Amino acid sequence: MDKSIIQLVDELPNDNITVKVLKALDYVAPGEWNNLVGFDNSIRAITGETDAKVIQKIRDRAVSLYHDPQNGYQTAIKLYQTIDKADTAMATAALANKVGEKIGFLSFLSNITPKADVTQTIDLVLKIAVEIIAFSKLNGIPSPNPQAFAISLAENYKDASLTRMVALVCIDGILPLGPDFLSKIHSIISGADASSIVAQNPVFLAVNNFLPGNNPGEKFGFITQAFNSVQGWMNNLVAKTGVTPQSISSHLGSFIQIADDNLDFVAAFLDQTTNYYEHTGIQTVARTLILRSHSLVKAETPQDSPQSRQDTSSAVKSDNSQYAVSKTVEVWDGDEEDWYQATIEKVQEDQFFVYYLGYGSTYDEWVGEDEIRIREHGASDDNGFAVSQKVKVWDEDNEDWYSASIEKIQGQQYYVHYLDYDSSYDEWVDAEEIR
Repeated sequence: MDKSIIQLVDELPNDNITVKVLKALDYVAPGEWNNLVGFDNSIRAITGETDAKVIQKIRDRAVSLYHDPQNGYQTAIKLYQTIDKADTAMATAALANKVGEKIGFLSFLSNITPKADVTQTIDLVLKIAVEIIAFSKLNGIPSPNPQAFAISLAENYKDASLTRMVALVCIDGILPLGPDFLSKIHSIISGADASSIVAQNPVFLAVNNFLPGNNPGEKFGFITQAFNSVQGWMNNLVAKTGVTPQSISSHLGSFIQIADDNLDFVAAFLDQTTNYYEHTGIQTVARTLILRSHSLVKAETPQDSPQSRQDTSSAVKSDNSQYAVSKTVEVWDGDEEDWYQATIEKVQEDQFFVYYLGYGSTYDEWVGEDEIRIREHGASDDNGFAVSQKVKVWDEDNEDWYSASIEKIQGQQYYVHYLDYDSSYDEWVDAEEIR
């Protein structure tokens, strides 16, 4: 029987090589990762709740959500565990628990063989693919969506989720493949025989059933698309932080004796002795569960009921059945004049209680149907717009945003129909006039 989310979080180690590595990488994303262990402790830290009864309610709701087969929490955990276990040498597992002393790394060289660049590349791109699938499962997105993931990675990823991606770049990218790791990866996965090589890889075989596609070729296509979607973010991370193989080894040197000419061996050593994907993956799932459970518990209290208010905007009075509980939507923020990803936690008539992805439950709120939309990123043009998509259009005369739907697209112009208005108001607008 699989362990419960409570047990998984309670059993996370306070200190081992994985924890030491993640702490050493704090210089790349300062202050992002706190090694939260213990489920009740995580509830207190994430929500700020101290009342034992409230904590118990959140705990109970989290357990219920986790075991609901319609949610993707258990699948996400399985993905994080599988990708790490497939990539770990069991013979050195005991070494991962060695703490409290500096590791004489050179003594292990005879037992470690660096991976070939091709094998290392496959491991990295498969981890990206798994991350996208897990992200989609956690956020109620029906099919793995690299475009939606790339947006969330750039705008919303933080805490354990961001730290996991930073570790991926450093431990699976820069250390074994060098500072030009992105060009190496691109060259390898663009090779004529790349698809057949990937199909025979043990890590691919371990996660094969999770990957979308009906055959190895289609699955490889998704893997390639996954890498391409995050390549820009990885490049920006390296450029912004200036992280190098030498800076990584310097920070790891606080607990491992390293020589600069052994960096590929260091990467192999860390591959065999850490499970950072599983460790931070459990923390990501726990955080998502706790925040969602907290918002649901809050929504059940009387003071959280939506207040009656008069809608002075061009409100949409339409069938809202598409906006169901657990659905991932985008919510319009009039102050920021932009859309933010959220999940619907509760529905009352034409009001929706939403949790913003990547933000704490203090931002949860009730919004009207006029302020939410469902967006299919896969069908979007270069500007992120698609026919039938709900948008906000700026009216210069009234200095206000109005809800509309896109009817036609011609280059950089969009023919829009204003919701709740007749067709006489339909017009062509430029890309910069819509959101």
